[in-house]
Amino acid sequence: MSSLSLAVRDSSTMLRRNLLPARRYPSLTLNLLLTPVMLLLLFVYVFGDVMSAGMGGAGRSQYVAYVVPGILLMTIGSTVIGAAVSVATDMSEGIIARFRTMAIHRSSVLIGHVIGSVLQSIAGVVLVGAVAVAIGFRSTDATVLEWLAAFGLLVLFALALTWIAVGMGMASPNAEAASNSAMPLILLPLISSAFTPIDAMPGWFQPIAQYQPFTPAIETLRGLLLGSGIGNNGWLTVAWSVGLAALGYFWSTSKFRDDQK
Repeated sequence: MSSLSLAVRDSSTMLRRNLLPARRYPSLTLNLLLTPVMLLLLFVYVFGDVMSAGMGGAGRSQYVAYVVPGILLMTIGSTVIGAAVSVATDMSEGIIARFRTMAIHRSSVLIGHVIGSVLQSIAGVVLVGAVAVAIGFRSTDATVLEWLAAFGLLVLFALALTWIAVGMGMASPNAEAASNSAMPLILLPLISSAFTPIDAMPGWFQPIAQYQPFTPAIETLRGLLLGSGIGNNGWLTVAWSVGLAALGYFWSTSKFRDDQK
């Protein structure tokens, strides 16, 4: 077999291996999705009227439309933590050492984790999106092309965060440490424009919310789904995603090679 065929075959095998726990133990995946779903319901039904009043008197339905893009990206951040934990578990339990003695393509081990995590992230986005639609979210102004662009953005962002999470898992001594190191992927959306406009934040806090990967991604997704302006956020989102994906890839593969020595 050619090197490419071997890589595809072994990556498919590793992908099936990494998806088995999600099928056998769906509660593990559902626990990761519980946080964004609960936040969506909390901010809509508990804080929705107060938050919308601070945004110029918009009603709860308008606030649902505003908050859903941020929750969708937060779903990706919370789901990819599972990739960090899974990689750290494989490293600490010795299964990676066993794989290295087998005639398999070396990169397939990490690729299986990455593709599996991206698929779970998109499934999580679909689930949370269904909950959002059920409570009143509508995107009537988005064209088919904008929907496709929104989906592509979600996949690209999931790929970037997954590679970062895999790097965190490779660098962690155990699953608990990996889970803790990946917590910023949940915390960063909370200090972004996900729940309130940046202009409404204190002046000293605005740069923290502005200069991070989640804010331009949220604003781009919001523009695609709701027809608002995107400005430079689209290019910033692509730059952040490509940069994070490259960083995570080189970090993960270098750690993987170092552990082989």
